[in-house]
Amino acid sequence: MKSVLIAGLGTFGKYAARKMMELDNEVMAVDIDENDVNEILPYVTGAMIGDSTNEEFLRSLGANNYDVCLVAIGENFEASLETTALLKDLGAPTVISLANSDAQAKLLKKIGADEVVYPDRQLAEWTAITYSSTNIFDYIKLGNDYAIYELAVPEKWVGKNLIELDVRQKYHVSILALKSGDSLNMTIDPSRPFKPGNRVLVLGKEKEIRTTFKSVMK
Repeated sequence: MKSVLIAGLGTFGKYAARKMMELDNEVMAVDIDENDVNEILPYVTGAMIGDSTNEEFLRSLGANNYDVCLVAIGENFEASLETTALLKDLGAPTVISLANSDAQAKLLKKIGADEVVYPDRQLAEWTAITYSSTNIFDYIKLGNDYAIYELAVPEKWVGKNLIELDVRQKYHVSILALKSGDSLNMTIDPSRPFKPGNRVLVLGKEKEIRTTFKSVMK
């Protein structure tokens, strides 16, 4: 369990707050808008009305005592910058801030943000990749060109097993799990043949995954 401070209760901030609570974390949510604070209050450990660009307000929250501080101010970039800088000045160990562009991300990193997330870009990438092919069912970007794809087992693989296919050596990707209907098997028997309708979770460099499955789907 972690203690989390969320500054900014727009759509992203509210979803993040509720999900953090579902994952058994302690969440303090703050926003300058009373309506947003009242809306999230039943779903978090605590919520306060206040200006996160005010140093004394953040100090009163004990910003340095939170494991994670999420600056979820999406529409006012100046406020996001100020809040990020103040949190780091006050000793917050981990500050994650939202950005809508590379320029914003660069500035946030420069003033101390430990991580920067691009909600719109990441959702757009996921949508484009997932719906660009009937064989892709999910996608998680891991960074450094690596990703995990949930893919339909190619027709050419049906009736064959991992030993025969030698996927890691031939294609330089790893099969992490096998899905059959709603069942997810993380321990794959390498001698078990693939069946029609099976899906696999594949880890590797994005380019190699796409190249591999494009070639075997032909």
